[in-house]
Amino acid sequence: MPLTRNQIYRRRRIAVFSSIGVVLGSLVYLPMTLLAPLTPATAVVQPYSVAPSVAAEVSVPSYGASLIAADGYGTLARGGSEAAVPMASITKVITSLVVLEKKPLNPGESGPSVTTTAEDVAVYDDYLTVNGSVKPVRAGLSFTEYELLQLVLIESANNYTETLVNWAFGSQEAYLPVAREWLSTHGFTGITVADSTGISLENTATATDLVALAQLALQHPVIAEIVATPGLRMHDIGMLENSNPVLGQAGVTGLKTGTLRVFGYNLLFTASHQVGDTQISLYGVVMGAPNEARLEQDVLALLQSATAGFQEVSLVTAGSVLAEYGTAWGDTARLVADESESVVVWGGTAISVLVSGDPVTTGEAGEEAGTATFVVGDRTIELPLVLDSDVADPGFWWRLANPVALL
Repeated sequence: MPLTRNQIYRRRRIAVFSSIGVVLGSLVYLPMTLLAPLTPATAVVQPYSVAPSVAAEVSVPSYGASLIAADGYGTLARGGSEAAVPMASITKVITSLVVLEKKPLNPGESGPSVTTTAEDVAVYDDYLTVNGSVKPVRAGLSFTEYELLQLVLIESANNYTETLVNWAFGSQEAYLPVAREWLSTHGFTGITVADSTGISLENTATATDLVALAQLALQHPVIAEIVATPGLRMHDIGMLENSNPVLGQAGVTGLKTGTLRVFGYNLLFTASHQVGDTQISLYGVVMGAPNEARLEQDVLALLQSATAGFQEVSLVTAGSVLAEYGTAWGDTARLVADESESVVVWGGTAISVLVSGDPVTTGEAGEEAGTATFVVGDRTIELPLVLDSDVADPGFWWRLANPVALL
């Protein structure tokens, strides 16, 4: 039966409006799908850990007081008393620092000249009667400030220590309040000075404060240079030999002996130890050894056992996978270490790692997208993580076919 005119018009209207609906729907649907933001892929962290370091066993003397520490690592080991004990001629390190604050010297400078007098000869005689460490003197000799410091720190000459102090401060009595104020200013509450040479048992110090003193002393280039000198020949005196029995052994670079027979033999020392590309500065003290041979033996054992505890640990190697991404449209990428990193630790230092990855929609290989945070003892090391491959846009057809994934 032929369609009526009304039916034909109705069908035409339906076709037109359907086409208009398709066009309008496309105008809405296509932008919504083609321009809609992608849902970011989140990082899935992969299991990762660092092999633990080995605990250190340090040989620490049981007598007197001992301590060893390292820059960046703190105290490594201690033994004996934590109370203040006689420091003997280690006192001369304090004397030298206080004099240098009053009469500064720069590296390469000799400083003013000091001429000895009859008073210096009398001081020599006084120390000779109590079996103190001395070097020959007579009235009219001339020494520079630098030479006097060499006599004080290398040979530990008590008489020349007084000569240096009397020149700088006028008298021993004028020096002591300045030295005590200096100790207070630098926070050395565990150190007491009764004279400039250390001959009195009342010159006492804790091992903790002496190690801090060593760190401070080595910051002064003049002192660092003198205490590292094995020996030299000086005019009017003869040969000066460093009293430090382990200087040059096991990396020892200084510092100062101190001996009182009624207490024992002391050594405040500094040393340098190399682990891979890392140079480690160590500071230590052993106080109260029964004789010099035992002092030397125990200092070397302390140093060698402590330095054996340093280890270079690999935190991560370049390309190590720490997280992965998977997108809704099937692209995958891994979050990897951009470069290798190692760290020097001491003993059984705890190491942990926290991996964080940024949400990723698209990205290029090599683009930074996360961080690995390593906690090594009390240090924190952050390393960048990068994508190992491109994460591309899914393209026209995937967007068109997966509108729900774009919601």
